[in-house]
Amino acid sequence: MSRPLPEILRCDWPAAVAEPPPVTLAALDRAAEVLRRGGLVAIPTETVYGLAADALDEFAVDGIFRSKGRPATNPLIVHVADATMARGLAASWPAAAESLTAALWPGPLTIVLPRNAAVPDIVTAGGPTVALRCPEHRLARLLIARSGIPLAAPSANRSERVSPTTALHVLESLGNRIDLILDGGPCARGIESTVVDCTVTPPRILRPGPVARQALEAALGGPVLGPEASAEVAAPSAARSPGTQARHYAPRTRLDLRADAPAHVAALLGQGRRVGWLTTRAAEPAVRELAATHRDLVIVPMLQSPEAFAAALYAALHALDHRGLDRIVVDEPPATEEWHAIRDRLTRAAT
Repeated sequence: MSRPLPEILRCDWPAAVAEPPPVTLAALDRAAEVLRRGGLVAIPTETVYGLAADALDEFAVDGIFRSKGRPATNPLIVHVADATMARGLAASWPAAAESLTAALWPGPLTIVLPRNAAVPDIVTAGGPTVALRCPEHRLARLLIARSGIPLAAPSANRSERVSPTTALHVLESLGNRIDLILDGGPCARGIESTVVDCTVTPPRILRPGPVARQALEAALGGPVLGPEASAEVAAPSAARSPGTQARHYAPRTRLDLRADAPAHVAALLGQGRRVGWLTTRAAEPAVRELAATHRDLVIVPMLQSPEAFAAALYAALHALDHRGLDRIVVDEPPATEEWHAIRDRLTRAAT
């Protein structure tokens, strides 16, 4: 007998309202009940939807890996309600952790610290460190507080695929593999958190994200190494951050990341290919002419602000992946710090 599809509970909480409506509180309490008995719940965060389980229950966490088809070598981020809960999972709390969390939590920032014995091996891929985050999203934080447990929560999708930014994306990807989906609407940030290793001095970015290096350095009052410095640091025995595989965040349709996108799109169309194109150049005459003369071209206009681009990116890739296209083409973003996280995601998706 096949497993039923998950419950989907809408969780409205207007920004101007201090307390959530009773129906939302009831949905959170239902989710907390599922989590406490070892179930899997997809939850909204400001970055992407996460697939949550009790981080201290190794059998529940194993369900995350099985549902996603995630390799056991890829560690999970543990989401906490506040810094106090985070300290209870870390073997030490260095000054860098104190400075970063005081300035940037709640928010899309994950810190990596030595773990203590409470954290199961399965969460950390057997490594000596744990990745911790206090989400900015009010629903996520309140759920953690009401459940009373830290939540391991990678993106709520099949492994290596495009991360979900709506409840529908979760349902399409995971279907009946999970127990419950909390629908909190579209995610505001749209890409995964920045991950910073606080076990080294100076701290090092393991995965770029919405919190840029300048903000990290301002919080610390000192330098932060970028991901490019990884070769200068001794390789750990286990990965310290998720999202660092060569291929990740990828649609099923082949994705090409191109600096010469207009010429590349024209060449593909000349070969009779069906093409989806994410571009910030949609208003240019040459692009409009291509759109007017080729029925097999789907253009998705993207805004030139990196924040707006990031917020729309995964939703656009999900939409194009349903169009039966031969290729998705994306303009190569500028090689500047504010576009670093987007370049990282697109480079991995194109691998």
